[in-house]
Amino acid sequence: MHGRPSQNRLSSFQSRISALLLAMLSTMAAIYVAGRLWQDAEDRVYLIKEIDKRNSQGHSAISVDDTLKIIACREQQKKLSAVEMELAAARKEGFVPKSSSKNEKDDSKKKLLAVVGIFTTFGRNKNREAIRKAWMPTGAALKKLADEKGIVVRFVIGRSPNRGDSLDKQIDSESRQTKDFIVLDGQVEAYEEGPKKMKSFFIYAVESWDAEFYVKVNDDVFINIDVLGATLTAYLNKPRVYIGCMKSGEVFSEPTHKWYEPDWWKFGDAKSYPRHASGEMYAISRALAQFISINRFILRTYAHDDVSAGSWFIGLDVKHIDDRKFCCNSWSPGAICTAV
Repeated sequence: MHGRPSQNRLSSFQSRISALLLAMLSTMAAIYVAGRLWQDAEDRVYLIKEIDKRNSQGHSAISVDDTLKIIACREQQKKLSAVEMELAAARKEGFVPKSSSKNEKDDSKKKLLAVVGIFTTFGRNKNREAIRKAWMPTGAALKKLADEKGIVVRFVIGRSPNRGDSLDKQIDSESRQTKDFIVLDGQVEAYEEGPKKMKSFFIYAVESWDAEFYVKVNDDVFINIDVLGATLTAYLNKPRVYIGCMKSGEVFSEPTHKWYEPDWWKFGDAKSYPRHASGEMYAISRALAQFISINRFILRTYAHDDVSAGSWFIGLDVKHIDDRKFCCNSWSPGAICTAV
């Protein structure tokens, strides 16, 4: 009977305590907000005074134009950083010219007319010796040819499938003695690797020498260097030229055939290769060699190096020049080459 009044008094006391705490918290919050507003007001007054002081001393605030310039500079910095990253990636992928040997560096300083690559392979040292005796200078005369006529001539060979074996050692020894080789370290020397070897040569040559033309020749072909130089000089005013003994030919789909083309179906029902220069000897201008270097990873090679090169240029704005002086199978007065 006496418990209910006691409970009422306790409840009333708790309500007054809660109201008092709420009032205290509200007062503290109001004091905090007022203090922040007062501080912000003081900061604004200080900033206004500083701006007035700078203006009275001849210093102007940052204009809209200055702000836009700052933003533009930041954007340029971002673009520069992006370009530097792309350049680093290009170097990693091999798009930036690699370091060359001392002789190649000396030659690359000069503007050359042509770089001639004589494609050879293991066991063909007799062919190389015959070429050196017939038309390719050796020793100091080889450098003189580059200095006076602007023509660099080198034998081109890859590496043995069994890297470092006796075949590689024989080539390394011959190269040290003659100093007239381009050894493609990343390229396997094999018959079926011929189109890739051709691509590797043009990449290496255009990255090592600054020449107007790059020429591919087989090691069973003899060349008249003077006629070659005069012929190429006549095409200097044409920026993108593909010069050779132009031909077409049947595409063979039988696997047992000597000239079997695994991708025969790509050449249509007529089974005929597009127009291309004979593989014995042909020349391309610097722009085309640079195109090969830049697009090395996406250029498709076919069964033969001459067909592969022709297929790369068929869709480009390239002048195909059918110069019969590049037909090496039959010798005629004024011809550049002859097959032996």
